[in-house]
Amino acid sequence: MRGRLVHLLLALLIVASGACSPERERRELQILGWSEYVPQSVIDGFGDEYGVRVLYESVGSNEEMLAKLAAQPHRYDIVQPSENAVEALIRQDALLALDFAKLPNFVNIGTEYRNLPHDPEQRFTVPWMAGTVGIVVNTERIATPVKGYRDVFQERFKGRIVVLDDARELVAWALATLGHGPNDVDPATLEKVRPVLARWLPLIKLFDSDSPKDALLDGDADLGIVWSGEAALLFDEHPKYDYVLPAEGAHRFLDSLAIPRGAPHPELALQFIDYVLRPEVSLLISREFPYTNPNLAARKLLTREELDNPASYPKGNTKLETFRDVGPEATARIEKLLREVRAKTY
Repeated sequence: MRGRLVHLLLALLIVASGACSPERERRELQILGWSEYVPQSVIDGFGDEYGVRVLYESVGSNEEMLAKLAAQPHRYDIVQPSENAVEALIRQDALLALDFAKLPNFVNIGTEYRNLPHDPEQRFTVPWMAGTVGIVVNTERIATPVKGYRDVFQERFKGRIVVLDDARELVAWALATLGHGPNDVDPATLEKVRPVLARWLPLIKLFDSDSPKDALLDGDADLGIVWSGEAALLFDEHPKYDYVLPAEGAHRFLDSLAIPRGAPHPELALQFIDYVLRPEVSLLISREFPYTNPNLAARKLLTREELDNPASYPKGNTKLETFRDVGPEATARIEKLLREVRAKTY
């Protein structure tokens, strides 16, 4: 009897150890990324092909993403930071160098999206989607020309404006109207921004970084400063929505995939990254979230109508600049400035 009990206990131990084995653990992939940015069809397709459960957690800003990663550095297998957040993570030695031998589909990425200032040696990231931040105008409700930020933030449009809920973006727009670039955020320059924001904020109806297009679709707003992918969806919905790159200058962003240094399943993460680089998979991403696709092989599969969407692939000579990592102190100053202005406004 005792012998039978010993064998039973050993069997239970083997089962228990198997439940926690690396092979079993690798059946789960945890991604931390932006909301409304990764199609469910892509998540399901990878999960079905590789026998993996994909868990997707969304954030509304790079600051939130960095905070979550810092709080739980061993939780996430993949993160989806923008260019300035990539730069900060590299500086903190918080990302794994990628094994590009295991990413054969990286050849599909256009050269203009490689070796950019945030990852100059292209060691840590793979581009996901590029885009701009620009102005959406409901031309059936707004008859006057809108060419830049100054045209948006006017008293006559009070309560008709939706903007991104992002301190860095708002400050960059104000800086542009003063002739400064988006990375010129020393204390003296930020003080010049304060009265501009104090004029603008009371005019805004809604702050929304997740889905600002909804307010425009629902008729709650007639003007918006939004992500280009959101604007592209509006244009697809109805051509009355025009997309304008601000005359003062616009933010061009590049969101990437990266693997945190504490990732529990880095090999599985590499498989996911190479999976989304397949042209037919990348096409699914463009179809659902029509930003500017850096995957040129996938772009060849888009229709002429999709390529002519003025928000997805904008034309014009507006000055486009990327955000750089300005450091934690400057980031804190930007957040503090907006908090103080909002506190006096609302």
